[in-house]
Amino acid sequence: MEAGLHDRVYHPPAQDPAGIVHLGLGAFFRAFGAVYIAEAMAISGGDWGIIGVSLQSPGTRDRLRPQGWAYTALELAPEGARAQTVTVLRDVLVAPENPRAVLDAMAAPTTHIVSLTVTEKGYCHEPATGRLRADHPDILHDLAAALPKSAPGYLVRALELRRAQGLAPFTVLCCDNLPENGRVLRGVVLELARLIDPSLAEWIETQGAFPSTMVDRIVPATTEADLARVADLTGRPDAAPVLHEPFRQWVVEDRFCGPRPDFAAVGVQMVADVTPFEHMKLRMLNGTHSALAYLGYLAGHETVSDAMADPVFPRFLSQLWQHEIIPSLAPPEGVDLVAYAGALSARYANPAIRHRTWQIAMDGSQKLPQRILGTIADRRAVGCRAPGLTLAVAAWMRYASGKGERGDRIEVKDPLARQLAALWCETPADTVAGFLSLSEVFPTSLRQDTGFTQDLTLALTGLTGFGARAMAERAIHG
Repeated sequence: MEAGLHDRVYHPPAQDPAGIVHLGLGAFFRAFGAVYIAEAMAISGGDWGIIGVSLQSPGTRDRLRPQGWAYTALELAPEGARAQTVTVLRDVLVAPENPRAVLDAMAAPTTHIVSLTVTEKGYCHEPATGRLRADHPDILHDLAAALPKSAPGYLVRALELRRAQGLAPFTVLCCDNLPENGRVLRGVVLELARLIDPSLAEWIETQGAFPSTMVDRIVPATTEADLARVADLTGRPDAAPVLHEPFRQWVVEDRFCGPRPDFAAVGVQMVADVTPFEHMKLRMLNGTHSALAYLGYLAGHETVSDAMADPVFPRFLSQLWQHEIIPSLAPPEGVDLVAYAGALSARYANPAIRHRTWQIAMDGSQKLPQRILGTIADRRAVGCRAPGLTLAVAAWMRYASGKGERGDRIEVKDPLARQLAALWCETPADTVAGFLSLSEVFPTSLRQDTGFTQDLTLALTGLTGFGARAMAERAIHG
């Protein structure tokens, strides 16, 4: 039995209806939003059970159904583990199997919130601009069919059903790492709705609500060894546990068009403007997480904590925070960004969290615009360079080639994986030119910045010649 084990169980009445439908029922939401909502119900009541929706595969549904939708959330701290049984789920639907059932759940009068964690690529938008990709295959399908495939398609068609039934719209609560995520998602939904029915778009625009949020908790992927560990700790098997660090932070714009759980009762920060928190987290946490993922992976480190045990990488991150990221930010009121950076460093180093660099490195073409490229663009706009972050971009390019520093094959998971691999050339200059042609990834300001092109070419040349660790060490010393 590990030190600190404590089992906290919340058992809502079985007849409680669901007030929330969640699209993209992955590990993160089950370790974060679902826990907050269960705790809010325990304190303040309300019919806030969750119907989860898997937009792709039945795996999560099939693992949860035999255990009545309950699962274990295991908190991993350096001093020990603590288990919490979460029983807020009411059902899990698999969208490809029965899209009508998903729409019916979203259009039900009892549903007041539809939340999402579908990752950046799930919004069918161009990360560099935030605009809907009208040529996306799923969007083309959703324009031609009443039963959708994409997350924006489900939102639009469900809102269309609610309007037809005389119901108010639900609040759309995005929980993905997008800058101004509510505003971006609102724009995508309105663009799609206008293509389907302009009057529907007008109704959504005037009646709906898309609050922006900032979410923060490190949730590593669950392994087979974790299943055995949870069973040993709790004394019962669990096919779908989630693991997470002790830290959590949820900042939500207080802009709902209907009822909501008592978020404030469980520590959710309800604010008028979430933007400073979003930028802080996306750039300071997600940006350095991605930098560490690409450089750390290339240097041979399997996990974030492994990379942080290498003396080069904590110093490299400190350099990024102090000289490149913090100067680009306006801190939220009452937040000390230097102290926040120190807390992030301690969280990354937590040896109890086995967060794989390969996992964080997924979908880089969708993540880098908001995590890293925005910071670089802001720095260069005021005449400053960002050599450390530029090195991280070069490391992504090297990683996306599909071949590591020792000639090992990298399994690249990215919507543009084939296109990225094809851009790799014999010379760094040609490779950089190819990558900078990706307008859906790089903003115009960077694509047209000859100084940035030169810096990126130098960084990639150094990576191919000396390796990731050596280049990170060089970046520390300027």
